[in-house]
Amino acid sequence: MISMRQHAISLIAVFVALTLGLFLGSGFIGDRVNSLTGTDRDKIGKLQDQNEVLNTEVGNDNAFIKAIGPQLTKNMLDKRSVLVVTAPDAADGDVEELKGLINDAGGTVSGQMALTTTLVRDEQASKLRTVVDQSIPAGAQLRVEYTDSGSRIGDLLGVALLSRAGQKPASDADRSTVLQTLRQGGFLEFAEGSIKPADLVLVVTGGALPADSGAQGQLVGRLAAAMASRGQGGALVGRNGSADGGSGISVVRSDPSLNNAVSTVDNINQETGQLTTVMALSDETQGRTGAYGTGTGATAITVGAAPAK
Repeated sequence: MISMRQHAISLIAVFVALTLGLFLGSGFIGDRVNSLTGTDRDKIGKLQDQNEVLNTEVGNDNAFIKAIGPQLTKNMLDKRSVLVVTAPDAADGDVEELKGLINDAGGTVSGQMALTTTLVRDEQASKLRTVVDQSIPAGAQLRVEYTDSGSRIGDLLGVALLSRAGQKPASDADRSTVLQTLRQGGFLEFAEGSIKPADLVLVVTGGALPADSGAQGQLVGRLAAAMASRGQGGALVGRNGSADGGSGISVVRSDPSLNNAVSTVDNINQETGQLTTVMALSDETQGRTGAYGTGTGATAITVGAAPAK
């Protein structure tokens, strides 16, 4: 079990660094740094020393977690396949780290697709509805209660690409039709022939959304939940700040019907958040869903940890 020591040290280091930065960077002190008394200089020196020690400890803890991570998650995703879906603000480095950890855990990345800005801003809802309605695989039926863009396209992608006990994904021909039509419509981007059926979905976002992001959080959150419910589960993850405001993670955590459909992790820019993502995907295959991290609405720091207070 990953302890909270690393997070506590990180927070302390940030606090000390901010305190020192404010002390040194203020106009009053910055203009008079040469006139400080010996006592003031000693205080600054001690703060600098403390900050260096804490940064070293954080670095050592991160190195330890990175080294031990593959052993912690070994075989957690054995024989499971994961489809990676990225929002426009997802960091490439986060995506590559997570894909590597999925492989380390015995899983397989079945493909990677990107949601376009046109899609997540829901600027062409009428066109999207038409595309979705015309692309439903033969014999499949989308959930009638899904009327918003995010839920409908998530449901369609789930039907076409994900599988679970008693339900197989669409045929190769139908899957190709769905993907090609959505790409031609300007809603998805992916490499030709790179997408295969999967058991789980991992939707990766960035940090806090800007004020002008419009419907992006609603669409991404509902898409992730709808997709996950069609397979063996899934996770919606992001960096620090990704649980704030109207973000996708915030939308999911504030709606019980969505919160029970997909796990969320709000700190994937940290080693602990990346490992938690793998553990959350593993738990999803067992029917367990959670909200993990340090942001608003998180119920625990990681899978299996004590509930947040």
